[in-house]
Amino acid sequence: MTAFASGERSTEWGTLGCELRAVNHRFLEVGVRLPDELRASESSLRERIATRLSRGKVDLVLRLRTSSSSDALQVDDAVVERLGDLARRMDSRFPGMRVDFAQLLQLPGVLQSHAVDPEELQTAALSLLDKVLDDFVAAREREGAKLAAVISERADAIAGIAAEVRTLVPQIRTGQRQKLETRLAELGSSLEPGRLEQELVIWLQKLDVDEELDRLDSHLSELRRVLKQREPVGRRLDFLLQEFNREANTLGSKSVDVRSTNAAVELKVLIDQIREQVQNIE
Repeated sequence: MTAFASGERSTEWGTLGCELRAVNHRFLEVGVRLPDELRASESSLRERIATRLSRGKVDLVLRLRTSSSSDALQVDDAVVERLGDLARRMDSRFPGMRVDFAQLLQLPGVLQSHAVDPEELQTAALSLLDKVLDDFVAAREREGAKLAAVISERADAIAGIAAEVRTLVPQIRTGQRQKLETRLAELGSSLEPGRLEQELVIWLQKLDVDEELDRLDSHLSELRRVLKQREPVGRRLDFLLQEFNREANTLGSKSVDVRSTNAAVELKVLIDQIREQVQNIE
């Protein structure tokens, strides 16, 4: 299911930004882009995402934008003072010795930088990711509610077609019986006694679609139940749609009337429309 969320958090090393986006995918696939300071935290960030998401091609981007105060170099005045005292004491022994500014800065302890604490930065990154994940999941839930409404509408249409076929079945059976009786009557006395009724029974059994219609009703009930669940249901719906398609195919193969044939075609169209939407559901 597609979604996007982002957020920022201030740290003592600068502003930490997080973006999370996803597109449809059958399984969970996570791509990560991190600053150097968070490379060691990649596995922890992936695990955190996996606890909240189970499907989709997910891209996580974290950026650390350092501020002027956080990356400014500072001179340790006490160290410089001690170095100055040492230089004055050594001046009489080494009168020609000179140290320029660049060399002074390279001496140990003269410059101090605000080093990043990896553990603290990871804690901040995970906390920010949790907040972004909350927004991300909420966005998915809003989209999921819209998809559920679309699927429910298609399910109602399938239920309507199944109900219509039930009303057509007696008419189709009567019409087929009349056709078969007419054809058998044309054969006249060449038929054995009771052969007419035997042929009718065999023919009508081939036209029996009550079981398929009952299973369709059962699948519709299960579909509506699954759509109300809070946990990921995409894969279950994938399997359920295979069962829908099987019943539609059987209805089509048993059809001997243009009305039931058209109904089977409409069923398959609606089932395909639902399948397209299910690909967007986690």
